[in-house]
Amino acid sequence: MGNVQGRRMSPLDRLLLCVIHFIDSTFLWHRLPVFLGLSYLVTRRHLHNKYNLIPVGDSGAGVSFDPARYSFRTADGRYNDPSNALAGSQGTFFGRNMLPAPQDGKIMSPDPVLVAAKLLARKKMIDTGKQFNLIAASWVQFMIYDWVDHLEDTEQVEISTPASIEGECPLKSFRFNKTKQVPTGSTQISSGHININTSWDGSSIYGSNAERLEKVRTYKDGKLRIAENGHLLHDEDGTLISGDFRNIWAGVSLLGTLFVKEHNTVCDLLKKSYPDLTDEELYRYARLVISAVIAKVHTIDWSVELLKTDILLAGLRMNWYGLLGKTFKERFGHLGSSLLSGYVGSSKAENHGVSYALTEEFVSVYRMHQLLPDKLLRRDISSAPRQNKTPPILREVPMEELIGLQGEKRSEEIGFEAQMVSMGHQACGALELQNFPLWMTNLIPQDADGKTRPDRVNLPALEIYRDRERSVARYNQFRRNMMMKPIASWEDLTEDKETISILREVYEDDIERLDLLVGLMAEKKIKGFIISETTFFNFLFHAPRRLEADRFFTSNFNEETYTKEGLKWVNSTESLKDVLDRHYPELVRNWMNSTSAFSVWDSAPSKESRIPLYLRLP
Repeated sequence: MGNVQGRRMSPLDRLLLCVIHFIDSTFLWHRLPVFLGLSYLVTRRHLHNKYNLIPVGDSGAGVSFDPARYSFRTADGRYNDPSNALAGSQGTFFGRNMLPAPQDGKIMSPDPVLVAAKLLARKKMIDTGKQFNLIAASWVQFMIYDWVDHLEDTEQVEISTPASIEGECPLKSFRFNKTKQVPTGSTQISSGHININTSWDGSSIYGSNAERLEKVRTYKDGKLRIAENGHLLHDEDGTLISGDFRNIWAGVSLLGTLFVKEHNTVCDLLKKSYPDLTDEELYRYARLVISAVIAKVHTIDWSVELLKTDILLAGLRMNWYGLLGKTFKERFGHLGSSLLSGYVGSSKAENHGVSYALTEEFVSVYRMHQLLPDKLLRRDISSAPRQNKTPPILREVPMEELIGLQGEKRSEEIGFEAQMVSMGHQACGALELQNFPLWMTNLIPQDADGKTRPDRVNLPALEIYRDRERSVARYNQFRRNMMMKPIASWEDLTEDKETISILREVYEDDIERLDLLVGLMAEKKIKGFIISETTFFNFLFHAPRRLEADRFFTSNFNEETYTKEGLKWVNSTESLKDVLDRHYPELVRNWMNSTSAFSVWDSAPSKESRIPLYLRLP
């Protein structure tokens, strides 16, 4: 217990870990009163920050710069961390939350296609009820395009479907590029993988380098390019002209369209307020504003719906506003304590001694393709609004028609408002076993530039392979490394006897071979959680880290950097609903009954409790 991944714990941390394990085995933290539950999470976050942040390579550590020279977000994501010019930029290494677990000789054991067919492939659609809708599913993919994309090797791998399950798989074999292994120059972790995206700076619409950015800018009044029909632009061959979009589907494209419009609206506001600003200055200020709005929506809107409990409602709002809350912070400003006033607006960026980088383990736990359905229920918004604001279903559109280049055309035919309303009124899939869309087992992938590749892939099998290829620990070891209790039997994971039987068969009754993705999907969920507890604990310290390690959310979150009007725009935006209401007020008024745009739109608005949030009981 006093040793975590080869690092000796201090006496105080050993004591804190004992307390955490006692609560885990006795009370269950999510059943504690809100304030005690928050105390548990703060303690666990402290431990993860100390023992689950492992640097890979130097990634430019110690490369200093003058922040005053870079008062804007750069095209390739440099100059966000005052202590490291390269942190989070394009071409830097993915970090680690635990030491690599090489799969030498075991990368095909058990066969990834067999695992996918028996344990992941959708048998019958399981949805999330009223809690999470198809916009929420699109949002997390919109974020992934902003955050991560691995540099690939030119060498390919081919995986064949075992003869015993050929009838269950549309592809007899599939080929794909290996993840490129790059020497790190370090003895602890000798090789790593390169992230070709920048992180949480709106790169899904701006791109992660100057070349991509040049394609999306108009170079007039700071604005981004958009088609006359209100959708994103495309090249002559149909390729999307936007930021970091690869393997696109219409739902993600729709969010890209919305935030291009948001960017251009901010440019109009800034030009009116500050008529002397140049095109370049308008663009730079608007990008700062949009990146902050996206981060805020993700933190206090999307994540709140993902983890729908009072403890997490309090905790996620604390990340942005602090323990004293929004009203106090707006009146008195930041008090200098991230606990009291939140990470946003802190006096300095904090990286906990390890340069910021998203990690291989974070990528693994954020694989959420099960959220996507088999078809979009196209709604008729030409009808009169009903009492519950639910328009009738006009037709069912197979998801195959909404992916890739044909998906872009289909989306334009449906129209922005009709598609957004349809997605808002449709529950997304649940993160459970046997709920991976079958259409993803025969998927046409794209290159990093959005061009279609010749070889189809079996995506669920590929995701199993990717974790093994990138030396991500399997489920039980992952839990140990995250200071969680490993499972001792299949019954610890699930109560479903048929599932247990399949797990025993596929993994030859060896719990230690259980793949991370399978374990995350099989794990019993906390009430109100869309994701597993194991996923959540990785999320727990990554979510604030993306805020506190970036000077544009901390020391430079001010009027001087954003402009007075720009900062006001960020501070007055609380949700995706606010963004939609700015551009499509009739859509929100006529068709959204819910409080959040990420919950199913015909659900009842959230009720205000008379009990103060921090005093609430489970």
